[in-house]
Amino acid sequence: MTITTGTRLPEANLVTMGADGPEVVSLADKLKGRKVVVFALPGAFTGPCSTIHMPSFVRTADAIRAKGVDEIICIAVNDPFTLKAWGEATGATKAGIALMGDADGSFTKALGMDFTAPQIGLYGRSNRYALVLEDGIVTVANIDEPAQCKISVGEELLAQL
Repeated sequence: MTITTGTRLPEANLVTMGADGPEVVSLADKLKGRKVVVFALPGAFTGPCSTIHMPSFVRTADAIRAKGVDEIICIAVNDPFTLKAWGEATGATKAGIALMGDADGSFTKALGMDFTAPQIGLYGRSNRYALVLEDGIVTVANIDEPAQCKISVGEELLAQL
């Protein structure tokens, strides 16, 4: 699948940390009838993910919501335990950003957004992208080139809302 405006995201079950431990979440249920921002990145606690990408959404979360967005979701090929710790460490949890794990990378692969960089120990990770979805349909798609973190950041997406 290629992510373009007008396409519907495929079904996916993601994992997040709930009050009683890991919980499976249907992405389709989260998107149904709502305006949602979804952004993805290679992984928690990794270089630009921690210093550029996530901080850009923490900074812009309130302004994005003020544009009528119901929820901001970050997806990474990580387990929910790691994402919970990273959300707390980066301020994403406090900013109300939902962190969801595509633990086996199946959603990322279905989108054609997977990459592997063995030289830095990353296997089956997600390329960077940021989407605005209305009822599950892509209305804005900012997809970075591999190894880039420019157009998928919060400020770029905010300017398009």
